[in-house]
Amino acid sequence: MPKKTPRVSVLTPIYNTNPAHLREMIESILSQTFADFEFLILNDSPDNAEIEKIVLGYAKRDKRVRYAKNEKNMGITPSRNKLLDMARGEYVAIFDHDDISVPTRLAQEVAYLDAHPHIGVVSGWAHYFGDNYDDMCKTPEMDSEIRMYLTENCFVIHSASMIRKSVLTDNNIKYEEFYTPAEDYRLWTRLMDVTHFYNFQEPLIHYRWFENNTSKRMNDAREEAAANIRMAVSCKYPEYRKWAEKLMVPGTRFRLRLFGFIPLLKIKNNWIVLFECIPICKLKWK
Repeated sequence: MPKKTPRVSVLTPIYNTNPAHLREMIESILSQTFADFEFLILNDSPDNAEIEKIVLGYAKRDKRVRYAKNEKNMGITPSRNKLLDMARGEYVAIFDHDDISVPTRLAQEVAYLDAHPHIGVVSGWAHYFGDNYDDMCKTPEMDSEIRMYLTENCFVIHSASMIRKSVLTDNNIKYEEFYTPAEDYRLWTRLMDVTHFYNFQEPLIHYRWFENNTSKRMNDAREEAAANIRMAVSCKYPEYRKWAEKLMVPGTRFRLRLFGFIPLLKIKNNWIVLFECIPICKLKWK
């Protein structure tokens, strides 16, 4: 009898991962309240015997863990695409090698995608922690506002995301190495053509932030790649860009929207403004 196809494929490339962080990451997936998944872990540091031993130990205890390693270091983007090719699930959950998923993450994302077939990508907020750092990375909720903000930067948190795999395969969309290390931002801007987005308004992952974090080390290269993506998507979607610039005007301290996207009230430069354009009164701050 053929094996049952899992609903979700969790895709995690690893590269010389701190062993303690690796264990925390794996255990956060294996302890999910949603259980119908395969956990694909691809080792892009094939000479690192320690992390291989750790993953194989989990694979021996839990058959949902599938381990593979590259013959030689390929880099993050080819490794992500290799994982996509390996995935058998209806949905693919992206997860980086040193983050921690909240226990209900997969359950929440699967339920939302099941209930909203027009949505192809779902994500949520990230709680940043580590090195005396504690902050919340918040992203807009509804598709229209996400699209506006995507003309500025990557406002869909990659490591917290789940993607309907058919959206990728039917449109021949994969990660593009030219845009590494902003390959996730490029993926979202390409998917703007073919699907819709949703962000949960709560943290779905704990994002580890420390001195040797890849995001810190590759920040300059990421900014350069993001600038190229930003220019391309802004030219392609000028109306989204125009509204994004309005939403991001300096001086806005507070904004209230109906249903998450209809402008109602905001405080800008100490004025209470109705419908983004009608000044009501000026505040005096003590």
